[in-house]
Amino acid sequence: MQHAAPLQLFMRKFSIFCLGLVLFCLPAQAETLNIGSKRFTESYILGEILRQTAQAAGESQVSHKQGLGNTGIVYAALRNGSIDLYCEYTGTIDQEILKNTTPSNLESLKKQLAPLGLGVGIPVGFNDTYALAMAESQAQKLNIRKLSDLARHPELRFGLSQEFLNRKDGWPGVKSVYNFRVDPRGLEHGLAYEAIATGQIDVTDIYSTDAKINKYKLRVLDDDRHFFPAYEAVILYRLDLPNRLPKTWAALQTLQGRVDAKAMIAMNAAAELQGQSFSEIAKAFLSNGTTQAESSSFVEKLFGQDFARLMLEHLFLVFVSLSFGIFVGIPLGVVAAYRGKLAQPILTIVGLIQTIPSLALLAFLIPLLKQIGTLPALIALFLYALLPIVRNTYTGLSDIPGSLRESALALGLPFAARLRLVELPLAARTILAGVKTSAVINVGTATIAAFIGAGGFGERIATGLALNDNATLLAGALPAAALALLVQWGFDLLDRWIVPAGLRLR
Repeated sequence: MQHAAPLQLFMRKFSIFCLGLVLFCLPAQAETLNIGSKRFTESYILGEILRQTAQAAGESQVSHKQGLGNTGIVYAALRNGSIDLYCEYTGTIDQEILKNTTPSNLESLKKQLAPLGLGVGIPVGFNDTYALAMAESQAQKLNIRKLSDLARHPELRFGLSQEFLNRKDGWPGVKSVYNFRVDPRGLEHGLAYEAIATGQIDVTDIYSTDAKINKYKLRVLDDDRHFFPAYEAVILYRLDLPNRLPKTWAALQTLQGRVDAKAMIAMNAAAELQGQSFSEIAKAFLSNGTTQAESSSFVEKLFGQDFARLMLEHLFLVFVSLSFGIFVGIPLGVVAAYRGKLAQPILTIVGLIQTIPSLALLAFLIPLLKQIGTLPALIALFLYALLPIVRNTYTGLSDIPGSLRESALALGLPFAARLRLVELPLAARTILAGVKTSAVINVGTATIAAFIGAGGFGERIATGLALNDNATLLAGALPAAALALLVQWGFDLLDRWIVPAGLRLR
C-alpha cells in the first residue's frame, strides 16, 4: 500500500508553495501610507494624485486601495486604520458622516472630527456638488428647468446610484424637500449616462464635475430650494499622519487649491472619454498641470505595469484560501463520512455558506474584523472553498466498496492507518476533483475582493465598471479567465501524479 505517498507529498509541497507565496507577497517592514478611493472616476483620479504626490516625498511605501466602495466602507476603513487618508467632500462629511442637521464650515468639521482621531484639511480647489439631470431635449419638451418643475412629473423614470439612494444628503432628503412621488431604480453611476442616452431612464443623479454631462447633452436642473450643500474636495486623514510622516504631509500640502473645477472636469474626461489610465492622468497633471497623457491600446492595458502585481495578488488570494480550505475541508469530509450523525449538519452548513452572495459576505466580515483588504477576502474565499472539498471527500470515502474496507480490516490495520494507506488513496481522485473545483471557483470569486481593497484582477474589472470602459473591464476579466483555465490544467496534471494508476479513467 504505497499509494498514499503521492497524496502526502502533494500536501507537503502545496503547503510549502503557499507559505512561500505568503512570504513573497508580504510587504517589507517599512513605513507605509495607505490611500483609499471610492468607486467613481473622480475619486480614482484624486487617489492617484495623492499617491504620486506622497510617493515623490520618498518617506514611505505608498499604496492606493482603489474603488473600495461607497462612503460608509471607505470611512470605516479610515477609522479602523486600514487606510490613512482619502479625498472626501465637505457636504458628505457634514451630513453623511457627522449627521449634522445644519451646515458646518471647515473649522467646525475639524473640531467635530478630532475626538474620532481624524482630521480634515487641504482643500484641493473645487466644489463637486450633487445634482439631478435629464436629457436636454426632454427637458425642453416638458419645460423642466429646476427640481420643483421635475416634481410635477411623477411619470418620469428615475435611475439613481446606490449611494445616492441611501444617503441623508441624497434621495431621502431631496425627495422630502421637493415632495417627489416616484419609485427610483438603483443603478451603477458609470452606467447612468448610457441609460439616459438609450431611453431606459429619464433622470439620474450626477456630480457637477462629471465629464459626460456635455457629451450626452444633459440639462443640470437648478436646486431652487437649495437642498444640496457645498461639496468642497478636501483630504480626510488620520490625525497621527502629520507627525508620523512629516515630509509626506508637507508634500500633500502643496495640493491645496491646485485642482480647480475646470481641471477636474478635464481629468474626468481624459479617463471616461479618452480612455487614459488614472495613473497617467495624475502624472500628467502633477508634471505640467494638464491632462495630455497618451491613450493606451488594449494590449497595453492588458499587459500594463500593474499586470505582475495583480497576478501575484490574485494568486495569493486563491491559493492561500485554497490551502486553508484543503486543511479544514478534508478532515470535515472524513468526519462526515465516518460519523453518520454529523454528516447532514456538516454538509448543510457548508452548503448554506455557498449560497451567501459574495458582496454580502464581505460586507458582513468588514465590520466583524474591523478592517478591509486581504484578511476578510481570504476568509470569504476560504469559506467558499469548503463545499466542493468537504462534499467530494465525503462522497469519495462513502463510495469505497465494502469488500475493500473488509480487506483492510483483515490485515489488522488500525483506523488511522486504514484511512491513510487505503481509503484516502482510493478516494484521492474524487477529493482532488473537489479541490480543483474549489480552486477554479476561487479564481473567479477573487475578483470580487478588489471591491474591498484586496487587489487582484478585480481592480481592473471594478475600474471598467466605474468608467463603463469595456476594454479595461476585459483587461481584468480575460487574465482571470485564463488563470482559471491554467489552474484547471494544472490540477489535471496533478491527477495523473497523485491518483493511483489503477484508479485513473482510461
